[in-house]
Amino acid sequence: MEWARFGGKLALRLGMKVDGLTAVMFVVVTSVSLLVQIYSTGYMRGDARYTWFFAALSLFTAGMLDVVIADNLIQLLIGWEIIGLCSYFLIGHYWEEKENSDAGIKAFITTRIGDVGFLLGIFTLFSATRTFSIDGIIRAVESGQVSPGWVTAGAVLLFCGAIGKSAQFPLHVWLPDAMAGPTPVSALIHAATMVAAGVFLVGRMFPVFSASTPAMNEIAILASITMLISALMALVQDDIKKVLAYSTISQLAYMMAGLAVGAYSAGIFHLFTHAFFKALLFLAAGSVIHAVHSNNLSDMGGLRRAMPWTFVTFAIGSLALAGIPPFGGFWSKDEIIGEAFKAGFGGEVLRGASPAVARVVFVVALVTAFLTAFYMARAVRLAFFGAFRGHGQPRESEWRMTGVLVALAIPAALAGLAGAPFMGRHAFGSWIAAAGESVHHSPSLNLSLAGLSAGLALVAIWVAWRVYSRVSVERDPMLGMGGLTRLLVNKFYLDELYSRGIIRPIQYGLSAVASWLDRRVVDGVVNAASVVTRGVSNLAYDVMDQKVIDGAVNGLGRTAKSGGSLLKYLQTGQVQWYAAMLVAGVVVLAAVATR
Repeated sequence: MEWARFGGKLALRLGMKVDGLTAVMFVVVTSVSLLVQIYSTGYMRGDARYTWFFAALSLFTAGMLDVVIADNLIQLLIGWEIIGLCSYFLIGHYWEEKENSDAGIKAFITTRIGDVGFLLGIFTLFSATRTFSIDGIIRAVESGQVSPGWVTAGAVLLFCGAIGKSAQFPLHVWLPDAMAGPTPVSALIHAATMVAAGVFLVGRMFPVFSASTPAMNEIAILASITMLISALMALVQDDIKKVLAYSTISQLAYMMAGLAVGAYSAGIFHLFTHAFFKALLFLAAGSVIHAVHSNNLSDMGGLRRAMPWTFVTFAIGSLALAGIPPFGGFWSKDEIIGEAFKAGFGGEVLRGASPAVARVVFVVALVTAFLTAFYMARAVRLAFFGAFRGHGQPRESEWRMTGVLVALAIPAALAGLAGAPFMGRHAFGSWIAAAGESVHHSPSLNLSLAGLSAGLALVAIWVAWRVYSRVSVERDPMLGMGGLTRLLVNKFYLDELYSRGIIRPIQYGLSAVASWLDRRVVDGVVNAASVVTRGVSNLAYDVMDQKVIDGAVNGLGRTAKSGGSLLKYLQTGQVQWYAAMLVAGVVVLAAVATR
């Protein structure tokens, strides 16, 4: 339907693009959101802003659904900004504490930086194709109507929005701080809404991205950096939610890397499976936090006996994330690794990054698979085994929370089978084929690579188990690696770099100059204008109003008064006098008339 028209030629429309990708994303967004809502009724019970929380959570989901179903980039942008706004509301839900308020502001501003590029990308593609329609832009690119330079510029700028929303390097810094929000918000952000939007954008506009090798190389390189550094930072986290946050950043990079090497189906498949096991992990972590009243692994321990349902479901989510067969993450993650190997070493020509870059993706993905299994085994060991190190007596969460965990554990364990090779034409890739044959690629699982990846994960779990069964939490070996530990704990000093290199120069340099210009120049002009205006108004009042206008009016009044004072002597009230004057008048008139 037509929404608005400009100049008689340009029309903005609202529409729905329904295909396999839309259907899969609708399943993910609505099912995960529903379970998070149910879970939240127990987790948020008694909260001072309970109703507001659910209103913002519902709007969050609505914004994501608009992103998924939009058939043009302007409509997609509206939903895109709705989820950005809701993330600000929900991350800063406990805004009374400055740390939480700052986290919401940081998420909002950081993602807006990426959105500037996103908006420029929309206008770049519009300038090249004269349409905002997603199908229209794709047709124009595939038919060769758009020059390679314009395609690359549009793709790179569009990806800026995905860098912000999906927390890719260098705009990934907001996502760990977003853990300040309530845990159900973290689950929704990390599984089905905000961070998924960036990956979805690349998937939806895949023909545009895949038409530019430089753009795909950029995505692949940034994804490789992101997945590795975030996995390394997860190794030293004590906050269980931050372990999962860095895990999300790393897994999002896996998805981006899959898309970047041309494996469209594999990238979207990992988005699909990840939504379930990551929502499960966050909600299980919330169950633990709810019981021990702390986010820190150092305050946990031995919880498998007190919280058996939470333990089992968290373990299932961890195995899925670590890529252990037959759990969900194994099928999708190893499909990405296999496709990266094909693109880099197999000589298979895909519409993706160059072979050299694909080889980097392959190696980094294998290293990250090892690190992922290690830090998740570490988290399970510290939270659920050993002696309880907290205070009080933890108990299992209520049925509304554990029931949701069980409901999510099923797809976390089994959803990956949808993409298993033995599914044939019923496999996941066939579901999303409606997104366009030009982007559809039917991958097959490389058993050797899958065995290598799963073997690395199992070795990592074994190493973590042995290490953390011999040391106390106070002597965490991950915190005793000297300079490397300091580098990881300080998040590669990126926050300090941004603070000192960007924020402070703006705050104390550009902002100070702007303040000086405001106070001295702008305020000076305003104050000078007020002085001139006051002088002119005083002149107008004292001379024109008081002297001229009031003088004229007052002069007329005094003249009338003086004339009246003279004429009053003619009014004596004596009839004889009036008769004499009448006779005198008649005589004068007669004299005049007879001359």
